[in-house]
Amino acid sequence: MKILGIGSNYVVDLKDIPKKKKDKKFIFSKPASSLAANRDVEYPSSISNELIYEVELVIKIGKKGKNIAKEAANSFISELAVGIDYTATDILKEARESKHPWEFAKGFDGAAPISSFKPVSKYNLGDIDFDLKINGEEKQKSNTAYMINDFAEIIVFISKYMTLQPGDLIFTGTPALGKGEIFKGDHLQCSVNGELLLDFKMI
Repeated sequence: MKILGIGSNYVVDLKDIPKKKKDKKFIFSKPASSLAANRDVEYPSSISNELIYEVELVIKIGKKGKNIAKEAANSFISELAVGIDYTATDILKEARESKHPWEFAKGFDGAAPISSFKPVSKYNLGDIDFDLKINGEEKQKSNTAYMINDFAEIIVFISKYMTLQPGDLIFTGTPALGKGEIFKGDHLQCSVNGELLLDFKMI
């Protein structure tokens, strides 16, 4: 199983999408050991003191594909979930300064909390609301209409470089506003179309 993500994939204003589509896509990966499915997550205080949250919709690949055509791309999605992409920004800064890879900043244990998956047939992929509340306060909110690269475009791009396999997960980007620092003891709740799917604490 691969866990992949795309960076900087949402806008605040829809008119910005055509220009942003011309930017180079940035793809990163997380190891399977970073997943934390529907459970509390231990703050990685032994390695980091600066943890940043980003709520994201996560798609699961349902069948094998390589060089996938855009018109067929959404048929490769079997299920959808909501998750958090955590980044240890102090580790990331060190990696950037030394021009080292980002794996430890993005791939530590618990760096990818995720909800249970729902059948993709439940959703209109171009119109999905999702949000994150921390300690009851809304921190991030957006809709898939504000994606720079939609699900199909992400799948097309990734499949040019690597074969997608059943069970692969793709974190599809965070809302353009609202990401910030998480702290031990915080209570996170993520909803999709108003349905609470992910509910956990940093412990």
